[in-house]
Amino acid sequence: MIDTHCHLHDSSFYPDKTVQEDFYQQAIADDVTMVCVGTDIASSRQAIEFSDSHQACFAVVGIHPHDADRNDVHEIAKLLEQHQNIVAIGEIGLDYFYLNSPRHAQILQLEAQLQLAVDHNLPVSFHVREAKDTSDLSVWADFWPIVDNFSRLRGGVLHSFTDTREQCERGLSRGFFIGVNGISTFTKNKEQIDIFDWLPLENTVLETDAPFLTPTPFRGTINKPSYVGRVAESMAIRKNVSLSLVSDRTTANAKQLFAI
Repeated sequence: MIDTHCHLHDSSFYPDKTVQEDFYQQAIADDVTMVCVGTDIASSRQAIEFSDSHQACFAVVGIHPHDADRNDVHEIAKLLEQHQNIVAIGEIGLDYFYLNSPRHAQILQLEAQLQLAVDHNLPVSFHVREAKDTSDLSVWADFWPIVDNFSRLRGGVLHSFTDTREQCERGLSRGFFIGVNGISTFTKNKEQIDIFDWLPLENTVLETDAPFLTPTPFRGTINKPSYVGRVAESMAIRKNVSLSLVSDRTTANAKQLFAI
């Protein structure tokens, strides 16, 4: 099974190296491959270092929209030139819910990193979060035109997707996968539940977003990559199919997306 989005490498989330290594060994014992996703220059470097020194790990590098005005995209370009074990750009995108970085800075960083993805023939892990009030500002109204300007993009995933079915279908129409994580095991939102029920397995990849979004029945504890199995179990029950079918299909999707 493949956890397509975790932050196990990041010392700001896992400051205790003993815990970090223990969680890694638990994932290996459960036959879980990990895609370690950067959020800024420092964590992208850590993703590379961790994946270079640990089996069954792959690095994704990029600047999160929260940090768009505090990181230099040229540093990401340098990492791409210097290292081979990088399988995607991410997590990048737009976040109008918090606006921790100004909208214009987020847009410029997204465009610059999409160009890097095209130049290096890499897929993208997208973080897209809608504004609290969409009457004046809609993240998707900005996001889709930007993405569509990069027609040579080699695919992507809408990480931790919890928006509307309309936006989900827009992603699918562009060949993107949908990242499903622990939210699917505990959400009470009917629209989200309906999307998880409907979403075809052939368009799905599994993730944990560890250390965040711990799935049921482990709520209240720190998330870890081995818990991706709980997400798969929940999906199998939801769709009334075997766990092996969920595991096989989503693993194949992840391998296709990241070329691993």
